[in-house]
Amino acid sequence: MTAMIIVRIIMNVLPEKHKEMMQTLLSMIEVVGKEKGCLSHEVSCDLEGNNVFTVIEEWETREDLDRHIRSERFSALLGTKSLLAKPSEINIHTVSLSEGVEVVNALRGKGNL
Repeated sequence: MTAMIIVRIIMNVLPEKHKEMMQTLLSMIEVVGKEKGCLSHEVSCDLEGNNVFTVIEEWETREDLDRHIRSERFSALLGTKSLLAKPSEINIHTVSLSEGVEVVNALRGKGNL
């Protein structure tokens, strides 16, 4: 069984650079999502601290992720460091088991949620 790789990148953007960061992230969504092995690529903005962006990527294999990290697109993301209030936080997780709502339903003794 192969493990899925999940990457979480948190970027605390300078308030005056919010729009520039948003444009950069939006320009990457469709392109990264079409890369070999990319299962999903999503960007969100924190509701409480609206200058905090989070990128969540899911990759089929570590090799696919490694190729992405070496790509020009990832270089562009790393190049946004001048827009940040503090360095990005990057976490890479290897997931060997993923469960869904069926676990919640079973534990709560209920039908479908």
